Amino acid sequence: MAHRPPGEARPVTVTLSGFADEISADPAQQLAVLAAESITHLELRSAWSVNVADFTDAQLAAFRAAIDSAGVRVSAIGSPIGKIPIGAPFEPELDRMRRIADIAAELGTTLVRVFSFYLPAGEPPERYRTQVIDRMGALARIAEERGLILAHENEKEIYGDVPERCANLITSVGSPALRATFDAANFVQCGVRPFTEAYPLLRPHLVYLQVKDARAAGGEVTPAGEGDGEMRETLSALRDSGFTGYMSLEPHLDLAGRQGGFSGPDKFRQAVQALKRLLNELSIGWQ
Repeated sequence: MAHRPPGEARPVTVTLSGFADEISADPAQQLAVLAAESITHLELRSAWSVNVADFTDAQLAAFRAAIDSAGVRVSAIGSPIGKIPIGAPFEPELDRMRRIADIAAELGTTLVRVFSFYLPAGEPPERYRTQVIDRMGALARIAEERGLILAHENEKEIYGDVPERCANLITSVGSPALRATFDAANFVQCGVRPFTEAYPLLRPHLVYLQVKDARAAGGEVTPAGEGDGEMRETLSALRDSGFTGYMSLEPHLDLAGRQGGFSGPDKFRQAVQALKRLLNELSIGWQ
């Protein structure tokens, strides 16, 4: 059931999700906090402090049993695919992509977050463009075979960290299986104005939204609407364009690092409530 602010009917409803491992390593506590906030989806990055790419079959079965019992679905796999140096061997990453595809199928999602490889510090990104496109194309071919959509996230220090390279990467690979997710905080930390400079280039490719904000001075991560991430402008434009997809909270309010972040139950709920206030203010329904 959609949750809407009082007043007139709302024309657009989005689905809230979140990186539940930012709440706790324990799936039981993850699911309890999601239930308290009436969130019925999660993005799976880890559980029991084990990355999703490293789940055993037994762990996968246990996680599925837990979410099935709670009535929670998986919006996307928050995979680490592509979060390796561009010079690292690539074949293990293809094997990991195939394993993630199996996990996605078991959990009933077709969306997988991916990255476009860390580059050597100080070197020009264009030096690695062809290699990145070749690698992302190979990952996209696996996704096509398995019925998946890879949602590329703009991440600091990878090839696709700024809007121009994100958009060019997707158009150059030219696969319907490679699309974009949009992280305002990451853009802020790269010196980019997310709505002004990134949204126009990426909206045609956008299938998913990661929700966190950041301050331009110092890069501190904040709840949505409390930083310089132009969240109101982006959410308004998504509403006006008819976006009805997932908005996935990735708060990073206690810890932020290359391999993930953490907020704890209270700060995770703080981040959820900040997003809900923005959605209500902008007349965007949520479920």
